[in-house]
Amino acid sequence: MFNAGAMFETFMQSLLAQTLTSLEIIIVDDGSTDGSGARADEYAQRYPHIQVIHQANGGVSRARNAGLAAARGKYVTFPDADDTLDAEMYQTLTEMAERDNLDVAQCNAEWFFQASQSTKPLIPLERLTSTGVLSGPDWLNQALQTHRYMHVVWLGIYRRALIDRINLRFEPGLHHQDIPWTTELMLNAQRVRYTDRMLYRYYLHDASISNRKRTGQRNVEYQRHYLKIAQMLEEINTRYRHVVKIYPSFHYQVTREALSVCHSIRREPDADARRAMIAELFATQTHKRMLRNARGIRQWYQLLLWLSRLYRWRNK
Repeated sequence: MFNAGAMFETFMQSLLAQTLTSLEIIIVDDGSTDGSGARADEYAQRYPHIQVIHQANGGVSRARNAGLAAARGKYVTFPDADDTLDAEMYQTLTEMAERDNLDVAQCNAEWFFQASQSTKPLIPLERLTSTGVLSGPDWLNQALQTHRYMHVVWLGIYRRALIDRINLRFEPGLHHQDIPWTTELMLNAQRVRYTDRMLYRYYLHDASISNRKRTGQRNVEYQRHYLKIAQMLEEINTRYRHVVKIYPSFHYQVTREALSVCHSIRREPDADARRAMIAELFATQTHKRMLRNARGIRQWYQLLLWLSRLYRWRNK
């Protein structure tokens, strides 16, 4: 966590209220300056199953890697310290995992919009309901086809032995590192199950990394993360193409992530920043990456439309 703020107490109460009592709670204080680290220490002094790791600010990936290195449980997960959990979340997921010998057990979640104090499902029930046991690639394909699935690690629990066996860690310095991490994990998972119960509440507020409005050079730097993610996803597909079935939806995801940069270019008010983002998109060969991975008539239409715009804007 980094500067969890007022939500930290609410998060901790939801964590301590879990009906699963055999929990190992590792709080990684990533250089917080708002007193969150001291409050975490107070919890560790009161509860023997809580430990705190303090480290210099290095970003979400390094914090998660530190927690993963210290973990000793059979399953691991990575909730955010400014969200809340249903009291039965980890008992439900652990019972699923133990009953069906799962590598991954995932649940649905709900968005909580702070401004309107309203909620909505992350994955609407009309798009996806609870599943039986699936292979990781089969589940990922089914989830991606909903066009509502999010590659976020807080949606489930994961067999630690599998993570260690494939030496899977989070990419330091990369925003939205959940996307390549969960993709590679699913391509290695043999047994996965999903419940449509909404057991996690994700709070949408202005302070969250994904909800910040960026313009100018900050936006240029931020879009580099999506260019990198598109590259990593294509590399993962290539690496596993002779091991598991690489569904069209996996290619579609590569182009989808890269197209998000195109949308950002259009919205960017600063002309120099727009030119810089267009230059980086071509320099990283992302235009060719999108062409290699586009799937379906609708995505091809969107891609060709965006490429025509990019070439036109590039030559202005």
